[in-house]
Amino acid sequence: MLPADHHDGPWDAVFVPPGTKERLLGTALLVLRHGRALGTLSGPPHGLIVLSGPPGTGKTTLCQGLAQAAATAVARRGATTFVEIDPHAFPSEMLGESQRAVRRLFAETLPELAARRPHTVVLVDEVEALAVRRSTASFQTNPVDVHRATDAVLAGLDTLRAECPHLVLLATTNFPAAVDEAVLSRADLVLALELPGPDVLARIVRSSLAELATLWPALRPLAADTALHGKLAARCAGFDGRRARKAILAAVAQRPDLAEDPSRLSDVDLYAAVSA
Repeated sequence: MLPADHHDGPWDAVFVPPGTKERLLGTALLVLRHGRALGTLSGPPHGLIVLSGPPGTGKTTLCQGLAQAAATAVARRGATTFVEIDPHAFPSEMLGESQRAVRRLFAETLPELAARRPHTVVLVDEVEALAVRRSTASFQTNPVDVHRATDAVLAGLDTLRAECPHLVLLATTNFPAAVDEAVLSRADLVLALELPGPDVLARIVRSSLAELATLWPALRPLAADTALHGKLAARCAGFDGRRARKAILAAVAQRPDLAEDPSRLSDVDLYAAVSA
């Protein structure tokens, strides 16, 4: 149930280009607040938001944060149910099993969960595992079941639109070309997250050092050195956000004396870690 104190953090932890979070939150709130009224339009929203991009760009974390941010925004109208689905848990060994499992998910499980509270947000990571692009499905991977499972997803999205107008479905994918075209066409927003540029990397470096400085106050000068952040970001060119954060942590772990006492971390140590 959201909003919840233990779910704070992800929304602020991911750094994205200006306007990205506003578009995500606006798209989600439109459905959560006005989904039933919008259902009267000739082209109503499906409540589907798809985030694509390379691993480490913060897609899942951003979705988790969006769920909390949206739930907070509509909290006066009631709580929000947040559901995370692992698509790899669906059976596929037997012909037709994936199709039946997907149909149950969309026609029974999600509507039952959505009936509990005024708003519902569902997260499906790696949605390509559920909605394989049928035009490129290999005949060596049980294509009949693949097609049927994707058909079930499409029918399920339409069912949720009709039966659960205040439900938002967040989907992530590392491979947008592997997601069925008909699923993407139902999305209200398809947002591609790219590898962070220099400005975003500098913010990630600053944030990572600031977090370390809360544990070891002697590191506050490093956390406040914007020139240092820019230089480190330049050396992190091509890193995803996760790798950039881990590089800062790796700086503390590169020598036993630093691991024993992280307050001894220096700019030299940081340069060495991001250049390794």
